[in-house]
Amino acid sequence: MVSRRSWVEQIMGLPVSVLARGEEAESARADAAVRDVFADLVEADRMFSPYKIDSAVSRLARGELSWDEVDPVVREVGERCVRARDLTGGLFDAELPGGGWDPSGLVKGWAVERAAERLREVPDLDWCLNAGGDVLVLCPSSLPFTVGIQDPRDPGRVVTSVARSDGAVATSGTAARGAHLYDLRTGDPVDTRWLSVSVSGPSLEYADVLATAAFVAGEEWPGVLAALPGYEGLGILADGNLFATAGWPLGEVAAG
Repeated sequence: MVSRRSWVEQIMGLPVSVLARGEEAESARADAAVRDVFADLVEADRMFSPYKIDSAVSRLARGELSWDEVDPVVREVGERCVRARDLTGGLFDAELPGGGWDPSGLVKGWAVERAAERLREVPDLDWCLNAGGDVLVLCPSSLPFTVGIQDPRDPGRVVTSVARSDGAVATSGTAARGAHLYDLRTGDPVDTRWLSVSVSGPSLEYADVLATAAFVAGEEWPGVLAALPGYEGLGILADGNLFATAGWPLGEVAAG
């Protein structure tokens, strides 16, 4: 029987879990790597959360820090946000309407990928790192994990699944936080008949960025994914119908 072990912590206001599989799953080395992953994500939240009064994001907003004074990691994320804005033609933008900077749409995927390097250091370990529904996996065994896609109309239900032995799946929509996304080209809230868009590809950082940009794009969302090779998408309409790009590997679709 293949050994398995799971861990879960509440970080960034959402559940972050790790599922490990293989001979190393129950080892002290795997446990230490997971603890380091959680610590890295706590530190990213401390630095980038717009809800923490002492974060770099909050201090920039209040004018207590300038860009010349922030930690180099904050400047790196700022540069990544600019590249993401350029890549998506402004559909993703960390600059807020009316001023301010909120890199949350990029930071989670970036921070999870960065922290996951701890898990990559454990040899022969299959792992699935799930940060509130945005998922990164690596399976040296080549036996994939099955990633469920949540029904945005019923958070307790999965409408379909995708098998991955490497890479990421990210979802953007209104199910978890309501209508919180804006089209920053116009400053208006996103108005779309799509309830969510999920993106699968090699990088969680870019899958997350492209999912956000695709959701903002509305009817034109499949074209957004053409900005980078290797990314495919699945959109869920308000009536529950699904639309997938040509390369999206559909799994079992729930009835109804």
